[in-house]
Amino acid sequence: MANDKADVLFIGPHRDHLFTELNKAFVIHHAPRPEDVDDAMTTKLAPTLRYVAVGGHPGAISGATMAKLPKLEIVSNFGVGYDNVDAKYAAAHDIMVTNTPDVLNEEVADTTLGLLLATTRDFIQADRYARSGEWEKQGDYKLSHSLRDRKIGIVGLGRIGRAIARRLDAMLLPVAYHARNRVKDVNYKYYADLVAMARDVDTLVVITPGGAATKNLINAKVLEALGPNGILINMARGSVVDEDALIAALTNKTIAAAGLDVFVKEPHVPQALKDMTNVVLLPHVGSASVHTRRAMEQLVVDNLVAWQAGKAPLTPVAETPSKRK
Repeated sequence: MANDKADVLFIGPHRDHLFTELNKAFVIHHAPRPEDVDDAMTTKLAPTLRYVAVGGHPGAISGATMAKLPKLEIVSNFGVGYDNVDAKYAAAHDIMVTNTPDVLNEEVADTTLGLLLATTRDFIQADRYARSGEWEKQGDYKLSHSLRDRKIGIVGLGRIGRAIARRLDAMLLPVAYHARNRVKDVNYKYYADLVAMARDVDTLVVITPGGAATKNLINAKVLEALGPNGILINMARGSVVDEDALIAALTNKTIAAAGLDVFVKEPHVPQALKDMTNVVLLPHVGSASVHTRRAMEQLVVDNLVAWQAGKAPLTPVAETPSKRK
C-alpha cells in the first residue's frame, strides 16, 4: 500500500524513468525548483522525511534546507558533480550524500571529443554555410584549424578525464594534464602549474569538478598563456571558467576558439558568446543520451533503496564515506 512507503523529496525537473522507479519504493514529494522547498513543505515533511533526491545542477539543497529536515539521512544526487549539495554540512550532520559516477564516463568523453572536433574543424559553421546556400554563392568554405599538430592539456584527470585521454591516445595526440595531485598509473606529463601547462599546449579540455575550489580556475592569465592558436573546451561547470575573461580573450583573439557545454548562469548564455562565429555552444548535453541518463536515474534510486535496506550506498561521495557494509 502507498501508505507503507517512506517519503522522498525530489528537487529538480521531473524525470520519467526516475519517478517510475522511485514510486516503487517511496511516496514522492516533488519540488521542481530549489525555491519550491518552502517553509510549508519543510514543516509538513520535517517529522518523517529521511530521504532526498536532487536532480543534478537544476536541483539543489543547501545546509539551511537540510537543517529544516532533522530526520534526513541521505541525499542522492543525480550527476557526478555535486556542488549543488552542501556536502560539508551533510558530513558535519551525519547525512549521507551520493552521486552517479562511472555510468556516464564514456558518454561525456564521447561528447567532449565531438565538441573538440566541431570546434577545431568548424563543423557547425560549415553546416550553416552549406544550408544557407553560401557554398553555391561563395565557393568552398574556408580552411579550418586541425587536430593534427595540436597538444592537449586536460584540466582534471578523474574518471572522465582518463576516458577522454584514451580517445586522444587513439587519435595520436599528445596529452598532458593538470590536477591537484599527480595521478597514479598514467604516463601523461603532469603539471602542478596550470599556467605552465597552458603555455606548453595549445588546447585545454576542462573536466574538473565545480565548486568554490575551482571557481574561475581558467582565468585571463591561463587564457593568455594558451595563446592565439589556443582552443578551450569546457565540459566541467560554467563556474570553472571566468566567463568575462573568456569573452574578452575570444574578442581580442587572445585565443582562437572555444567549445562550451556549460555556462555560469544556465540556461542563460551570454549574448556575446552567441554572436561569435569562433565558438560552439551546447546546452549542457554532456551525458544527455537516453541510455546514459536512464542509467544515472537508476543509480539515484538504487542508492536510496540500498540505504533504506540498511546497506551501504553504492556511490557515496568523498565527504561522506559510508560506515555500513
